Amino acid sequence: MDLQTALEACRFLHNASLMFLWGTSAFLCILVPRPLATTIWHALGRALAVAAAVAIATTILSLPLEAGSIGDGWNGAIDPATVHDVLFETTVGQAWQVQVVAAALLAMAFLAPKKMRMALVAFASGFSLASLALTGHASMHQGWLELVHRSNDVIHVLSSGAWVGALVPLASALGLLADDRFRADAQLALRRFSNVGHGAVALVIVSGIFNTLLVLQRLPTDWSSPYQMLLAAKILLVFSMIGLAIANRYIFVPWMAKSPTQTIEAVRLGCVAEIVLGLIVLALVAIFGILEPV
Repeated sequence: MDLQTALEACRFLHNASLMFLWGTSAFLCILVPRPLATTIWHALGRALAVAAAVAIATTILSLPLEAGSIGDGWNGAIDPATVHDVLFETTVGQAWQVQVVAAALLAMAFLAPKKMRMALVAFASGFSLASLALTGHASMHQGWLELVHRSNDVIHVLSSGAWVGALVPLASALGLLADDRFRADAQLALRRFSNVGHGAVALVIVSGIFNTLLVLQRLPTDWSSPYQMLLAAKILLVFSMIGLAIANRYIFVPWMAKSPTQTIEAVRLGCVAEIVLGLIVLALVAIFGILEPV
């Protein structure tokens, strides 16, 4: 595997794991009644632990990979002097120092008492996601415009994670609608997600458009540029996800009272499709995020 592919894979795994952790923990903490939230949290416990391990491991690996991409390939990645220079003399290194602190907080969150764990994981994973805004194309600006760009990036990653990451526990909640013990709580959680989800999707769209204008100063219509072609593909996939979300909310959900079993299965399949598209979007972002934005 060449170094650039390794860096892209590292970025993808890091972003995907953090979005899963943030979306799941925030959804369960804020929108789901405690008994149901605890049940879903325990059901997803192993997946959450694996995601945390992946997020921490990719944080550690990202520094030598970034050093190699800046320096002499794999030789630079394992050269202590190159890694040292990147760590202490570049914005990438400064961002990595913050991300290591965030990774440490995430590890401690999983060691916290059970009553506090969910909320602490939400905080730590949200902080980790927000720290991603310290790198990226916002560095092309200076002064107040750089601050605006980074702030917009924070809004974009947190709203995206809140949407996509919450789809996993949402699918679990749908599966518990048939259980008399959890039906009322699951219905309440679904209504809350529907209301909050509108806002999250709106933030994704607005911050995404603003980010595109900040980087390109125009729409990505020049497909001879790899960056613009991949960005356009991402936009198309995001709007496909929005279409699925609209179909779930305004077509399938109203049918739930008439044909609950079939409708619940249709909504769950819609959630799975959104998750798959979301993962493809993250893969594209991992690739074009390190390309020249031209």
